[in-house]
Amino acid sequence: MMPDALLLLAPVVLPLAGGAVAMVLRRRPRLVEPFAGGIVALTVLASFALLLRTIDRDSLAVTIFGGWPGGIGVGFAARLPGVALVAVVALVACAAAIFARADIGDRRRRAGYDALMLALIGAVDGALLTTDLFNLYVWFELALVAALGLILLDRRRHQVGGATRYAVFGMVGATAILIGIGLLYGVTGTLDMANLATILKSRPPSVATGVAAALLLSGFALKSGLAPFHVWLPASYAAAPLTVAAVFAALMTKMGFFALMLVMAGVLGSGAAQLYPVIAVLAAATMLLCALATLAQTNMRRLIGYHVVAQVGYMAAGLAIGSAMGLAAATFYMIHSMIVQANLFLGIGAIRRATGSWDLKRSGGMVRSDRWFVFLFAVPMLSLAGIPPLSGFWAKLFVVRASVDAGMGWLALIALIAALLTIVSVANLWSETCWKALPTDRQPRRVPVAMKAGMAVLSAATLAIGLFPQSLWVVARASARTLMELGL
Repeated sequence: MMPDALLLLAPVVLPLAGGAVAMVLRRRPRLVEPFAGGIVALTVLASFALLLRTIDRDSLAVTIFGGWPGGIGVGFAARLPGVALVAVVALVACAAAIFARADIGDRRRRAGYDALMLALIGAVDGALLTTDLFNLYVWFELALVAALGLILLDRRRHQVGGATRYAVFGMVGATAILIGIGLLYGVTGTLDMANLATILKSRPPSVATGVAAALLLSGFALKSGLAPFHVWLPASYAAAPLTVAAVFAALMTKMGFFALMLVMAGVLGSGAAQLYPVIAVLAAATMLLCALATLAQTNMRRLIGYHVVAQVGYMAAGLAIGSAMGLAAATFYMIHSMIVQANLFLGIGAIRRATGSWDLKRSGGMVRSDRWFVFLFAVPMLSLAGIPPLSGFWAKLFVVRASVDAGMGWLALIALIAALLTIVSVANLWSETCWKALPTDRQPRRVPVAMKAGMAVLSAATLAIGLFPQSLWVVARASARTLMELGL
């Protein structure tokens, strides 16, 4: 059995070390593809083993770099919800690696796709497992560098524009986060999150901590894509290669929201209570505005991009409630959303491969040409719409129930209105891409088996959560408890 310390570091070290080797092998695409796939498979095994070990023992922690004491050395901890999200990251990476066999050609692999994707996975896992607030910032910046490289794989003009927007907004958010971290260090003298939580919970709120909280909220809200900071995200997703966009949809905004939830509910605790009404307003605006925006889209990538942002609003609504039930609902929604949104991007990529267009008006005919694909695509679409018994139904139900129980009926009402708008958008997407017939001179091609296999991994996970929601709800409740007790 792998020692706890090695098991804890494996989801970070495996993809980062694999990425370094993949960069050396990138000019040999027939070799680098199976190598990267093997690293992803090992990461999946290590991530789920870590999750099982953590649930069994509650927490595993290790401090590296010379055995420095806690609060000084660079530490990692397998605490919920981070370790559960690491397992979901591995699942998404596995599905993307399978799908990429039909989507990512030799030219993109020579450009460094495998190395950059593994680096991105390692950076996200590092952010999910770190115990240090400054290192959380460092992992975000490493993920940003890898993301920019992935957007620019094809070196096309629209990709340069998308990468520029991504970089500018990313740096603005990073600046706010770094200043906020500096203020907290000045007040407490530590950046270890458990120590920070202990110190801040024992002191009354001050002007410095209030300003730090506002800066961290702004920075992480931008990273999460909450309105009005969301304007850059749909265009950036539209610029990235399809498999890359699917991974971004699953990881990047959720990484930002995880950090927001960790800092607000875990580190700052009651010191962030005055910001919860602000988060509630941002959540409501995100749900409503982005759900409305989806109705005006004719490009599938931008349409799903707006859905990605809208779903972050539901998670933020759970955080804004400020209760254990709200945090559990937010965690459940985040895990559901990572799986579903990645699958939706994979699905529209397969439709584009079959029909040759991202335009809804030029798509169609999938029901008649490939019914297995239609089933696999229907699962995430129905889940996004919140149709029972799929995972999206339970996720929305938990958020609405937590809002009502907390006396925030107005937030529950907005969540329900956004859900109805989502149903309309999904119905239109289904009608245009699957049910509508194409002209007789334009019949869709069959979707490659690798694409359907990648989607099947995520569709199976969605069905499993929908049919057995209690298992994930137990993890979500434990995650909320861990966040609220950080530092105690």
